[in-house]
Amino acid sequence: MTSGRKPAVRKPGASRPAAQDTTAQTSVKKTSVGRTSAGKKAAVNETPEKPAAATKAAAKKAVTKKATAQKAVAEQATAKTTAKKTTAKKATAAAEQAPAKKTATAKKTTAKKTTAKTATAKAPAKKAPARKPESRAAMVRRARRINRELAELYPYAHPELDFTNPFELLVATVLSAQTTDLRVNQTTPRLFAVCPTPEDMAAMDPERLEELIRPTGFFRAKTKSLLGLSAALRDRFGGEVPGRLEDLVTLPGVGRKTANVVLGNAFGVPGITVDTHFGRLARRFGWTTAEDAEKVEADVAEIFPKSEWTMLSHRVVFHGRRVCHSRKPACGACPIAPLCPAYGEGETDPEKAKKLLKYELGGQPGQRLKPPADYPGQPAPPMAPPVAAS
Repeated sequence: MTSGRKPAVRKPGASRPAAQDTTAQTSVKKTSVGRTSAGKKAAVNETPEKPAAATKAAAKKAVTKKATAQKAVAEQATAKTTAKKTTAKKATAAAEQAPAKKTATAKKTTAKKTTAKTATAKAPAKKAPARKPESRAAMVRRARRINRELAELYPYAHPELDFTNPFELLVATVLSAQTTDLRVNQTTPRLFAVCPTPEDMAAMDPERLEELIRPTGFFRAKTKSLLGLSAALRDRFGGEVPGRLEDLVTLPGVGRKTANVVLGNAFGVPGITVDTHFGRLARRFGWTTAEDAEKVEADVAEIFPKSEWTMLSHRVVFHGRRVCHSRKPACGACPIAPLCPAYGEGETDPEKAKKLLKYELGGQPGQRLKPPADYPGQPAPPMAPPVAAS
């Protein structure tokens, strides 16, 4: 059976059927697509690797530059900080040095002022020229000449304690420790009025004895010594003061100095009394360098004959109390200054030195209430009576 459709008749000049055109277009598209893909592939294949490496290098370089820049900034900041710290340290050091410089300057100024003052103060005091080294024989000759000069200056030298018998002298000498002879001389009249003998004193009530000797100081210790030596004199020596050094030094409160005072002035036995005045002058005169009293006594005993010991002691002590003082000797008023190696330690101006003289040389009372008849000065006044309580 045949279909009723009629076959299509192509007319001349007519275009291809749509199917053919579609095929053609498809072929064209495929060709174009193929070319495009190929081109892309070719483009991809033809792109060199160098630009990618350059990009990485550039990126790396940028990072490096950035790091370098940051590092430079950090270094600059560190440098600034260090500079600030250095400046601060310098400022601190300068601040610390400033007071030190001021202190040093002040010290120098003070030292200069002190030197100037010292020079001004010492200007009037012209020291004696330095002495040549002295032989032992020369020192002994000079020492004995000093003794003769002192004998002329103090022909009235004597013990400066009031006493009428060996017992009173012994008691007065014990009381003279750590006080003046004047104070002792003002105290003993009442004491000896109450207990004139060792037996009387040994029987004294301790508190009563303390009251009687209180003005001399250290009265408790001295009371103990007085009661002990009085009892020893009563019990061992029949109430009499012994005339030997070996016996005297066995009594409570009695040493070599006290024993020599008693022996030399109550018994006529020569002895050297080394008290503070004698020791000081013996060293200034160059007779000894010792500080110990017994060593001083031994050194001086080798220089002078035994017959001179007692009076030498009085003369030296007199001179120490009146002229050659401990703190400020009156060098300018000292008759034996040319013989003294220590000249210049004190006041050398004659007028100023004259004002430093004491006791009879200075026109003042002596230390004894009852001085010897040949004493040229005034007797000391008695102790003022205590003021009664109102």
